[in-house]
Amino acid sequence: MCFPYFCTVENKDQSISLNKYISSTGICSRREADKFIDAGKVTINGKKAVLGNRVFPRDIVKLNGKRVVNKTKPIYIAFNKPPGIVCTTDLKEAKNIISFINHKERLFPIGRLDKASQGLIFLTNDGDIVNKILRSGNKHEKEYIVRVDRKINKAFAQKMENGIPILGTITKKCTVEIIGPKSFKIILTQGLNRQIRRMCEYLGYEVKALKRTRIMHIHLGKLSTGRWRNLQAKEIAEIMRLTKHSKKTN
Repeated sequence: MCFPYFCTVENKDQSISLNKYISSTGICSRREADKFIDAGKVTINGKKAVLGNRVFPRDIVKLNGKRVVNKTKPIYIAFNKPPGIVCTTDLKEAKNIISFINHKERLFPIGRLDKASQGLIFLTNDGDIVNKILRSGNKHEKEYIVRVDRKINKAFAQKMENGIPILGTITKKCTVEIIGPKSFKIILTQGLNRQIRRMCEYLGYEVKALKRTRIMHIHLGKLSTGRWRNLQAKEIAEIMRLTKHSKKTN
């Protein structure tokens, strides 16, 4: 008789990666799951797990001695983050996004907006979807409205579009549309740390206001600052379609 943890390769199609199994319970993202595994906090059938382990149907997975079971319904929400709210699950941060939303289920943000920025951000308890949306190779668009400290021109827009050297790399080509004397719309397919602010700073501009208005096909619309809504079934279905062929790590 084959004990699931030691099953042969022939049964691999019945299993999923350990980090994916943990993230699908809503406890954390895959990346956080890997940290728990690496720290020796996860067991499979009583044996300490290691990175790369797989979970079979009858396996018993425990985190810190407590069995990991998926009992929660996947939740996906769109939130209009106000300036000053921090995109962290660390409750020690007084203005953390989790406490501000105060949802009855444990959620975590997909990606982030820096503290001074505002606008659209997704939150979910579905750890598996996080990497698929964030993976830069998928080229998912994010749209922002930006206001800077002085007048901009066509040359500014062209330089932004063609790539700016920041953080040891050149930013990917993007789309920039001037919408006012000091304002522009920018569409990115990557998410470097404080990317727009750093790009503007390189060209001698200071960002005075930054608002994300779209992620993929989801628009901020009329969602008021500080409010959130559940994503509609058709919106979720489209996210699943767009991430269907995302390179997997399982």
